[in-house]
Amino acid sequence: MKTLRLILGDQLNHQHTWYKTVNNEVTYVMMELRSETDYATHHIQKVIGFFSAMRIFAHELRAAGHQVEYLKINDASNLQTFAFNLKRLIAEFNITRFEYQLPDEYRLDQELISFCKQLKIENQVVDTEHFLSSRADLAVFFNGKKQLLMESFYRMMRKRYQLLMEGGQPLFGQWNFDHDNRKKIPSNHSPIEPYLFVNNVTEVYKEIVESGAKTIGKVEMTKFLWPINRTQAIQLLDFFIKHCLEFFGTYQDAMSNQHWSLYHSRLSFALNIKLISPLEVINAAITKWEENQNTIAFHQLEGFVRQILGWREYMRGIYWMKMPNYAQLNYFENKRALPNWFWTGETKMNCLKQSVDQSLEYAYAHHIQRLMVTGNFALLAGIHPDEVDKWYLGIYIDAIEWVEITNTRGMSQYADGGIVGSKPYVSSANYIKKMSNYCPSCHYNSDAKVGDKACPFNSLYWNFYDLHSDKLSKNPRISMMYNVWNKMDSEDKAQILSQAALYLEKIETL
Repeated sequence: MKTLRLILGDQLNHQHTWYKTVNNEVTYVMMELRSETDYATHHIQKVIGFFSAMRIFAHELRAAGHQVEYLKINDASNLQTFAFNLKRLIAEFNITRFEYQLPDEYRLDQELISFCKQLKIENQVVDTEHFLSSRADLAVFFNGKKQLLMESFYRMMRKRYQLLMEGGQPLFGQWNFDHDNRKKIPSNHSPIEPYLFVNNVTEVYKEIVESGAKTIGKVEMTKFLWPINRTQAIQLLDFFIKHCLEFFGTYQDAMSNQHWSLYHSRLSFALNIKLISPLEVINAAITKWEENQNTIAFHQLEGFVRQILGWREYMRGIYWMKMPNYAQLNYFENKRALPNWFWTGETKMNCLKQSVDQSLEYAYAHHIQRLMVTGNFALLAGIHPDEVDKWYLGIYIDAIEWVEITNTRGMSQYADGGIVGSKPYVSSANYIKKMSNYCPSCHYNSDAKVGDKACPFNSLYWNFYDLHSDKLSKNPRISMMYNVWNKMDSEDKAQILSQAALYLEKIETL
């Protein structure tokens, strides 16, 4: 039976059952498509990263004896959509069976379901054999429960895989060590320099430019820093567990003018395109800790495992439980457009300038920069969540909708009204000052609420709570902030709200 198997750009899993045997009756197809470059305005490094990794994966499949049909972005035969290309190949190769792996994005899932309904040949969908939970696991786990809690899901996953467990109990008698993971980088501490690759992607870059695909950001064509094959993904993992795990938890929330990578693994891109599996990453970290318990504290390891085993799997479960309606949620009914400087970095707010500039240069920012700087500002300023989604989905190399939208529309923007997070994650300048060295060199005064150079975060913070008191004042996790606000002098409150209104009016020049 002549079979055509589709491999998507984020399905580069060398360990998949498909590749265990070579079958001359099976042809694999991979495609670089304008439909995929154009559904968002992507960072140039993101498009290069996907295309480069896909081309190498196809080459490795061929080297292993598999038959592979690969369509580059500018090939004359490339019809630029999955459906058009698949129909042509099915007819051209006299295909009698079509197979594909479960897509991770809802839009592609629906597109391929629709495509298969039109086929007159046999077709089958199989699992990607990557994630540690199924699409439906989270919904089943929380069936009948009033509230979704990542911590509960995380504990279940620890038990299921017997990770960091001693019998039925967590190691050291505690599930979560997050309270040990919130320290600022000391002024006399110099984090290790990040491990960067020097891939030459000149050819891929030129072909993307020639295709006319619109992109943002910067790239060094002869020094592409991201892993684009499995060997490099393993090298990056090895560097992390040898040199960064020891400090990862302690400084995972820290931010710095001088250091963009700190002790983060930066494995999310390799993980999300499946060059490396979550279980091998977790096991490698656990093995390193077991061999070095005198130098690596347990909270460093637990915080890392929780991000992958807990948060990553949890957010995917939320995605498949709540889509497609999740993409329409706008709890605060925010309507403001995203300021243009989110795309340029041209702002006087140093924390935002640093975070946006870094994102444009490296297609990367760590979770606190995304949550408590760029996301925090967007929520305080009342930016429409559609605008925020488009920015996050486009600018980060690891952003695929299943993980982006739940973190953005849910955790960051609280547009889901509390499905992901139990409270909005907003702060004044105080948190940013506490966790970074951004504030001392900023144009604005982080301690001032009002005045010409008062930090915008301060007045916008209180304006946010005042504006949404009907929806938030009864939330027990933030009732203390309303107690503080309500006790303020009426004149002080008026000045703060006036300052916020002025900043929102002049948002493009902040």
